[in-house]
Amino acid sequence: MPSDWDARFSPYGQRAGGAETRAFLRLVGQPGLISFAGGVPDSNLFPSQLIADAHARIFADPAQMKTALQYSMSEGWPPLREWIAQYMRGKGVPCGIENILITSGSQQGLYLCGRLLLGESDGLLTERPTYLGALHAFAGNNPHYGPLSALDRDERITAKAAYVMPDFANPTGESYSPAQRERLLAAAAKHDIVLIEDAAYTDLRYEGAPLSSLLALDAGRNGGIEQCRVLYCGTFSKTIIPGLRGGWVVAASPVIQKMGLLRQAIDFHNSPLSQMVLTDVATRLPQSHIAMLCETYGARCTAMLRALSEHMPKDVTWTKPQGGMFIWLTLPETMDSGALMNEALALGIAFVPGAAFYPGEPKRNTLRLNFTACETDTIREGIARLAGLIAGRTVSL
Repeated sequence: MPSDWDARFSPYGQRAGGAETRAFLRLVGQPGLISFAGGVPDSNLFPSQLIADAHARIFADPAQMKTALQYSMSEGWPPLREWIAQYMRGKGVPCGIENILITSGSQQGLYLCGRLLLGESDGLLTERPTYLGALHAFAGNNPHYGPLSALDRDERITAKAAYVMPDFANPTGESYSPAQRERLLAAAAKHDIVLIEDAAYTDLRYEGAPLSSLLALDAGRNGGIEQCRVLYCGTFSKTIIPGLRGGWVVAASPVIQKMGLLRQAIDFHNSPLSQMVLTDVATRLPQSHIAMLCETYGARCTAMLRALSEHMPKDVTWTKPQGGMFIWLTLPETMDSGALMNEALALGIAFVPGAAFYPGEPKRNTLRLNFTACETDTIREGIARLAGLIAGRTVSL
């Protein structure tokens, strides 16, 4: 058996990332640990009975059962694509099933966007910090990362695409204002780059009125989706269930056609059974379910913000999101959140150190907190412990 596997991996294989995500997901549900680390929904809030009933209906019908257990289309099961098209039309995006590709969560959507758009060392603009899962999805293409602020410059830029999360971004929880969205679209048109819009948290809004997606605004500007430069990645993972791995990409039909070919080369398609279950559940899911999620998660967000205000030292700052799953902390510059993490684990607290979210030089005095997976009393206890640790310990860079 070869002993030098690292030397045998292709450059693409050597660049594969994601170890941080696996490490922090292992902390979720660990007994005795208050975990603010995983970006996960509360499994107690899943519509489990609807999911069980959907499976039962499918297997009670011989024709549906055969469809569910057979190969299917790379673009996805047509009834699910039609449901998503209707959902997107309700959000101001004029589209049909020819504009929809079903993916294995929005994470695969990001991966396909990267494979389709980015060649070796092509330019990609992102926020700093940005979603670490997106960095993993794009890593194999070895893009040259630039700051999203480069779009504000007058000089020519060489980037081919920009990755953005306009609503309740992971990791910061921050959102783009309507004016920022319009400026971003104008700048993307000026510099002729594609926008990859990650909309994973859009429906988890706890304050304020919903804002139009970049795709909806772009379609309005240009007379339809076929003229849009935005590739929109959505998911069922945050509002229904992550375990069925249901996501989608919405884009101009030539993009979807080519992505279908890429998808065929990877795994042909999502499980037809999972797609049929998602269609059944999405059709029957009452709007009150989303309202319940927003009420529950909004209360947990408020509890964390209050606990931070009550317990954190004055030289610690944090974002104040109106939705999503995360709050972003900035510690004094002399503190290293990676080293702090080891001490926090000894106290039964977990978070994600901020360095992993930077495509370039990281700011090590930052960290991400998730508030959706813990009850409010647990949140208050965990923040009090973490604040006590930060107040009593300075970790040198």
